[in-house]
Amino acid sequence: MNRSELILLGITAIWGFTFPAMKVSLAYLPPILFLAYRFGIASLLMLLIFRERVLKRETFKEGFILGATLFFGHGFQIVGLKYTTASNSAFITSLYVVFTPFIAYFLLREGLKLRDAASLAIALTGLYLISGASPDFNYGDMLTVLCALSFAFQIVLVQRFGEKDYLSLAFWQITWNFVFSLAFALVAEPFTLPTDPMPWAGILYTSVFATVIAFTLQVKHQRNTRAHKAALIYSAEPIFGHVAAFLTIGEVLSSRGYLGAALIMAGIWNEIRKG
Repeated sequence: MNRSELILLGITAIWGFTFPAMKVSLAYLPPILFLAYRFGIASLLMLLIFRERVLKRETFKEGFILGATLFFGHGFQIVGLKYTTASNSAFITSLYVVFTPFIAYFLLREGLKLRDAASLAIALTGLYLISGASPDFNYGDMLTVLCALSFAFQIVLVQRFGEKDYLSLAFWQITWNFVFSLAFALVAEPFTLPTDPMPWAGILYTSVFATVIAFTLQVKHQRNTRAHKAALIYSAEPIFGHVAAFLTIGEVLSSRGYLGAALIMAGIWNEIRKG
């Protein structure tokens, strides 16, 4: 691993710990309003820290596109968290790794291999098991699959826009995510200003560490590796997420759930051999 790839791994650990943080916060806040707080604080911090450096017009359109993919990704993820566990959310979100080569094929014209299809099949078998191995697919897990698809688009588009100024691009994608989240929350959710410190801890952790720091470093350093390799580095996120959920809120999976998680990871790691 080069230095940029090690930094991406550190970002992955930060993202892993967001799952229990968001799960706990949902007891106090509607899900999309949580995102509005998170990305509103994050965009304000970036503006205060970097000032006019982030207000470049040439990244405005690309930031809008990335912001849309992030809004759908985080939106599906956090609403799904209301109906599934933090561990399930972490492992199912990681399916973006096996989705990424297919998105890259359509958007970047990167080649597909038989291994990509095999990885996807193995991971989807794991998804079936971790979701209960039942025809009645868990609603929260289904939303999280849509989250994974959205994040796969975001990863490939970051690669496509990699020649743009990374600070400005990170700022605009975060700001547009805030705008979309706030608009949706004002229309569809009751406004709540938390008085308990617990949700604010989740908001501040996700806004400062998992958003400002992580997204800025992602846009800066992902350009120094290939899209599929970046996705493979991010594949450690569910492991960090499950460990975090176990340590903070005591979550464990069933034996079938652990088998499903193992198959998801097997499908993801099968991609490593491709690289």
